[in-house]
Amino acid sequence: MTAREAGAAAREEHHNRDPLRINGARARILDTAYALFSRHGIHAVGIDRIIAEADVAKATLYHHFPSKEALVIAFLELRNERWIHDWLEVEAERRATNPQGRALAVFDALDEWFHRPDFEGCSFVNTLLEITDADSPVHEEAVRQMGHVRGVLEGYAQQAGVKDPVQTGYQLQIIVVGSIVCACGADPDAAQRARPLVASLLASAS
Repeated sequence: MTAREAGAAAREEHHNRDPLRINGARARILDTAYALFSRHGIHAVGIDRIIAEADVAKATLYHHFPSKEALVIAFLELRNERWIHDWLEVEAERRATNPQGRALAVFDALDEWFHRPDFEGCSFVNTLLEITDADSPVHEEAVRQMGHVRGVLEGYAQQAGVKDPVQTGYQLQIIVVGSIVCACGADPDAAQRARPLVASLLASAS
């Protein structure tokens, strides 16, 4: 054990005398992983870096997350909560004057996101590109989270009055993902460019 690890272990032993600190350590590890994975991807970030930046002992990390795979899956679940539910849905419903306009409002929210300095792309897409083994639990989790995004878009398509909200939900997801990829490729106006296409899609599908 290195001196750094020994110091972290001693701090954790002291902190864990308080039960509230135990949950705090888990949250700190997950928040650190969230920031690193969403910005740099899965493969580029090692467990040692997460341990160092979260300032925890290695044993503490593995107590809460038995493997890097488990930590990545927890990250994807948290990304669902923060990006889909706490941000995308909230923004679409805040921006739309009525439920029929929420599908278009998604692209207004994306446009603002693309122009932010902390725009980091879609972690679900990035994970699918990094973890290509379809049998990997991480790959399966990323697919599941992409399904959640599509489900939100399908709901907004239904509210817009389209005849086949399932099909339109898939089409909207293709446009969303394409816009995100284009924004990552130095086109921050991608959502603005996609918005008229979405309006035409919704009109023709109604």
